[in-house]
Order: sequence, then C-alpha cells, then structure tokens
Amino acid sequence: MKIKLKTKEEIAKIGVAGSILAACHKELAKRIKPGVTTMELDSFVEEFLKQHGATPEQKGYRGFPYATCASVNEVVCHGFPKNEPLKDGDIVTIDIVVNKDGWLADSGWSYRVGKVSAEADSLLKITEQALYEGIKQAVPGNRIGDIGAAVFNVAKQAGVGVVRSLIGHGIGQSMHEQPDVPNFGRAGTGVKLKAGMVITIEPIFTRGDTGAVHWGSDGWTISSADGSLGAHYEHTLAITEDGPVILTN
Repeated sequence: MKIKLKTKEEIAKIGVAGSILAACHKELAKRIKPGVTTMELDSFVEEFLKQHGATPEQKGYRGFPYATCASVNEVVCHGFPKNEPLKDGDIVTIDIVVNKDGWLADSGWSYRVGKVSAEADSLLKITEQALYEGIKQAVPGNRIGDIGAAVFNVAKQAGVGVVRSLIGHGIGQSMHEQPDVPNFGRAGTGVKLKAGMVITIEPIFTRGDTGAVHWGSDGWTISSADGSLGAHYEHTLAITEDGPVILTN
C-alpha cells in the first residue's frame, strides 16, 4: 500500500480547494428549505465553483453525471439531484469534491429541511458528533483503527447503524487514495498515522441499527435497506505534528 505524504505546500493547495468547498456549503445552508429542488442546488454548486476557478471533481467520475451527490432521507449516499421539491421535515446530504488547480478536497454535510422530527434531529447530531470524535484520533502515532473505533463507538452507544461498506479515504490529486478510513475498527490496529497524510473521515449512519444498505438500479444511489433515515458528515483533514487540521471548515 502506497500512501502519499503531502508537503506543507501541497497541504496548503488542498486547503485552498477546501476553503472554496467550505464557503460553498455555507451558501448551500442558506438555500436549503422546503420547495427547493436538489437539481437547483446542484446547478448553484456548479456555478459557485466556476466563479471561484474550481470544478466539481465527481462530475464525470466513472460516469457520474452531476456536480453533487444529493441524498434525501433514506438515501444515505451518492443520490442523484432531482427536480422534486424538498419538503418540510426532510433531511438532505450534499456531498461535493472540489478540484482547484489539480488539488482536491471532499466534504459532505447533512442538512435539515425546515423543521425535522426529533428522530431525524437526533440522528444528525449523533453522526456529526462521530465525525469530530474520529477527527480527535487523527494524530501522528495513532492508527486507522483508532479513528474507526471512535466513530463506531458513538453509533453503538446511540443505537444507530453504521454503513460499513462506505468509508473515508486518502485524498490529494486523486479523489480516492490510500489509506482507507473505515467507520469501524479496533483501537491500536491498522495503518500508523503520520504527519503529511491527508484523509477524509466520513461517518455514514442509519436510524435503523443494522446499517445495511442496497444499491439502486442507477448503479449509484445507496439507500438504507430498512427504509430508515440516513446521515453523512465528512471533512477533509491533514494530519500534522500539531494535530489534525480540518481543511474543509
């Protein structure tokens, strides 16, 4: 397994892409409300990135046709944007990979549409908490299993499901680099973390406790097998001697 360690200059370039991505998510947060379509959001993202001299890396990736993945309610990942208006009480995850001058940053975020149920609100809070618990473990000398164990333990304590087939990853000039960063694992095992690694951590949980999913007929859309709500939070971060630095904040 070849892991590409990044120089401080390369991390800074990923950080530029990450800053554009973070700004895009802040603008999305203002626009997500009942009546808006995810296709409209997709168009906004593509234009926003264009105005900032960047491009959506996933558009065209293995034939994926859109600038964003837009996943609503039981769709946990890789959903296609649609012309169907979002409804009050929906939750929607917008996942974007930004390419700025050949360097990539990746961040997905789950949003509340209007007023959501207590069940939905709880799932979002749990999944976001797991992201930050995982990030705390991303320090030199720790191992990949420390990140996965931290993420998994949040889900286990809350009684929600972990989608095991969808994982974080290294990132840089390619969307998916080594190492893999699962949302489960045993503390103290796996690849040792080193300064210069740039990875994504992205817990994907379901309200149902199995975390089982199925793939749609389009070959992309992944939904919870039991029809329960899904949530997904993701940051790109650099592992440094001073600790984890979030590049998509």
